[in-house]
Amino acid sequence: MQSGRKISSAQGCLSRMQEGSEFRKLRPGLRLYSRYFLLEAEQRAIRWEPSKKEAGKARLALSEVREVRTGRNTENFRASGVAELVAEDCAFSLVYGDDYDTLDLVAQSPEVANIWVTGLRYLISQGPGAHTHSHTHSHTHSHSHTHSNAQSHTRSAEQGRDEGRADLQLSWLSKEFSQLVAVGDGSKDGGSLSVNEAAHLIEKLSPGVKSSHVQLRLHEILRHDTHSQTPPHTPPHTPPHTPHHRVSLEHFTQAFHDLSTRPEIYFLLVQFSGNKDFLDTKDVMRFLETEQGVAQVSEDSAQEVIDRYEPSPLGRKLGRLSLDGFTRFLDSAECGLMDPLHAGVCEDMTQPLSHYFISASHNTHVTEAQVPAVSAIGGYERALRLGCRCLELDVWDGQQGEPVVSKGHTHSAMHALAPPLGFREVVQTVGRMAFQAGASQYPLILCLENHCSAPQQRIMVHHLHEAFGERLHRGLLGNEDGQLPSPHALKGKVLLLGNRPLPEAQQGSGSGGGVGEVEEITQKAVGSVSSRRVPLCPELSELISLVHADPPANNELPCASGPCCAVTCLREALASRHAAEHGPELVELAKRRLLRVRPSLMRVDSSNPDPLGFWKAGLQVVALNVQTEGATLDLHRGWFRRNGACGYALRPAIMRQQVAYFSANERGALPGVPPQTLHLRIISGRCLPKPRGGGAKGDVLDPYVTVAIHGIPADCAERRTHTVPQNGESPVFDQSFQFQVNLPELALLRFTVLDDDFIGDDFIGQYTLPLDCVLSGFRHVPLLTAEGEELAHARLLVHVAMTERRGGGKAHKRGLSVRKGRRGRHYTQLQELGLRALDDVFKMAAQPLRDATDLRENMQEALEAFKELCGVSVLANITQCVLTLGSRVAGLEGVPLLLFDLGQPYPTMHPQGALPDALRKITSVYHTLMQASKAVMEESDGVTSKILQTHHRAMEFHEHLQSVAGKEGLKARKLNRALESFSWNITILKGQADLLKHEKMEVQEMLKQLNCAAETANLSLSTGRVRAARTNQDSSDGGIDVW
Repeated sequence: MQSGRKISSAQGCLSRMQEGSEFRKLRPGLRLYSRYFLLEAEQRAIRWEPSKKEAGKARLALSEVREVRTGRNTENFRASGVAELVAEDCAFSLVYGDDYDTLDLVAQSPEVANIWVTGLRYLISQGPGAHTHSHTHSHTHSHSHTHSNAQSHTRSAEQGRDEGRADLQLSWLSKEFSQLVAVGDGSKDGGSLSVNEAAHLIEKLSPGVKSSHVQLRLHEILRHDTHSQTPPHTPPHTPPHTPHHRVSLEHFTQAFHDLSTRPEIYFLLVQFSGNKDFLDTKDVMRFLETEQGVAQVSEDSAQEVIDRYEPSPLGRKLGRLSLDGFTRFLDSAECGLMDPLHAGVCEDMTQPLSHYFISASHNTHVTEAQVPAVSAIGGYERALRLGCRCLELDVWDGQQGEPVVSKGHTHSAMHALAPPLGFREVVQTVGRMAFQAGASQYPLILCLENHCSAPQQRIMVHHLHEAFGERLHRGLLGNEDGQLPSPHALKGKVLLLGNRPLPEAQQGSGSGGGVGEVEEITQKAVGSVSSRRVPLCPELSELISLVHADPPANNELPCASGPCCAVTCLREALASRHAAEHGPELVELAKRRLLRVRPSLMRVDSSNPDPLGFWKAGLQVVALNVQTEGATLDLHRGWFRRNGACGYALRPAIMRQQVAYFSANERGALPGVPPQTLHLRIISGRCLPKPRGGGAKGDVLDPYVTVAIHGIPADCAERRTHTVPQNGESPVFDQSFQFQVNLPELALLRFTVLDDDFIGDDFIGQYTLPLDCVLSGFRHVPLLTAEGEELAHARLLVHVAMTERRGGGKAHKRGLSVRKGRRGRHYTQLQELGLRALDDVFKMAAQPLRDATDLRENMQEALEAFKELCGVSVLANITQCVLTLGSRVAGLEGVPLLLFDLGQPYPTMHPQGALPDALRKITSVYHTLMQASKAVMEESDGVTSKILQTHHRAMEFHEHLQSVAGKEGLKARKLNRALESFSWNITILKGQADLLKHEKMEVQEMLKQLNCAAETANLSLSTGRVRAARTNQDSSDGGIDVW
């Protein structure tokens, strides 16, 4: 760019357009040609060069332009083979002429595309040439303002507010500036401030701006002003002289604009404001509804948003949200990426304990590496602050007759100067912090690794009673139905997990004491002799609620018939092998029992395994070394950020259902789970700090962003933006990515900001959260340090959208030409079991399953076709379609050529006279959309009922399935295959029924949005005019329905 000024007005866009920009022009022959485009000085047309056309023909008059359409949303783009090679954010089209021809362009960057789209829309809305000789006041502040003429400008702005030209920012800054002048000594200097006073005011009004940058910019402005006032005959090497270094209002507003204006947010503002420099209440309503997904928005609630975030009193009075107010709104908690619903406990906490992932700590008392091990009470404090609800206590006989918590022989051999922790001190600390205000109130599990003699065990019992009192649960867990109690039923309780022998009736799970972890690590890493197994005294045994169960000696899967209170503890290597080879079996086992994983003994540096590798196989308690920062712990903290950070997260539904097929190692879509596509746009960053461990290269940053999906193997992916050189204050990335997600309930989204030109350390910040806690729309991402602390003012601005991926396999391709018919449609198939009675039952669902697929696919195809003809992206909703259509169907004198009859259950579209071919296509596709909607609304309940009937009949065989299979002669591999096929079919039936119910709800919401959008766009046909409109339609179409 030739100019380095930040754009925050339409006039700034027009100036850049008159300078010209290079584009790639898509010709009907589906080839891209480089051309140089510029706006003519009269602002009545754009022209391009070089061109083989005759002089004056390589030109498009703005009076012919009907619409400026963003993205690859024209037939030329969709039909071309180069469309997928063109960035969506760099493409835009001009629709012009009576035949709706298109001029399709690709900019070199999203910023250039935004400038031209904004400028063109502004000129078209105002009328070509309307501003050729007039100059709207902009934030460039190219003319002088003293304090007095600023007040007169504010008064004139208030007088012109009906014309929508009040400068809200100037009125606000003038007031703030005046108030500071009045309390200072600036009156005698003509209404000015010192550099320090002005800098402090800018920092107050724009939090996050670095003080050094503010001071530097103010001095640059003053120096430039001084040079411009230097007499013409002054020697060239004479230094500038500024006697007082006073900052005027003009200097102040220019510095504020240069430091605080974010052009990327300005482009968003004009996109939703109809090319105004502010959002009125209707614009705010539309933004909240269409982009942020806020329901039941009214003008009053929109005004409340303006009152909260608009800094200008004038703007609040007029109901206008300026660029500064809009920036504050996007940076507020209301636009955070994390769903605020998860700020508190929001999941069902009444299910069995085994249905939850539980935040767990490994060797909680260790604060550094495992060997040598340093114990400190801070380990327990840190784990509880992180929300862990499963802690470890490695207890040994103390030399003073008091039990201690330590690494046993490892501790005594290597840390004579670091005494072990007193058991009493540990449990007192845990008792004080476990259920304090603001902490989780759900059960705390204490894993007791006991190596104490009977006398000191009795002292342990005394200390446990003293620390926890009535909170200490007594007796083994388990309900009459053989399930564990729920977290809600155990609220406020402390559960001890230990080596208590099970009653004979409950044995068979390998329960009993095992060699403590400290002995194993001591033998391998230190070489000490292990201690013998120590039985529990009766008093301590009575306090055990959950029982340690060793894995079978041959490293096979634990027995599924054991009691629910048995907790199988697996080493990392064995757990990884089972997860890879027996994933479905582990998921099934974990439906009624807890499975616990501990890091490998080889991790003497206290590093951590990836917890998702175990969560995907259903293992609920994955213990991590919470003292070790890094990406793995970030994933753990991000996952348990959900559900009020209470330390319990409900497992995915497919892992909890009584009968369900689930294998995390599947590479395609999972049966019964609708795959999703995550559309993510990284727009910009703000106030990025220097890496903590970075070398001495000053404050210069070259930031870039990596975005990763962590989940089942089929979902894992990572992408990165380009690097923005030497800009840590306000880097603009503006890049879009897509991720295919097969199991959103078990996926994490992770943002990492790094320095590309680093010395020593490249880590700037990160943020990780569960994908199903992500809000759609324009959101800010708060960046965290490696320790999980929020970085002050450091943010990313992103746009998020989730769409359903159709077909169950690859992402659905765009374009009318590639849409599949019914013959090419993928229908979900049920599997044969080899059991005649059951196979006959499942065959009853074959046709209902096809009907369910047809209802959903017909609806999705019709909606996509309507979006394409409306010229909006696949991410748009029906509201955006109708609002876009409203600007296109305007006829002579602004009379709409199409109106909606909202008096019908499925609104019909009525032409108001002869229609061009482009609009006739839209009416035809809209009719198909309404037919598909009607089919879903009227037929889905019957189809769903038939599917569920088959599901219920099949489930009647579940309890006796093995005996039925035995009678049919199925054994070994055939029997296992039949059981797996049964689970597959049950999952398919349940999933397809749920999908169809969800589709009906989506259609209901779409029809509701359609009615509201038609009213908002003034495209509603009043009841009294319906009959007249239909008469006009018949006469204009010769009695032929436009459908």
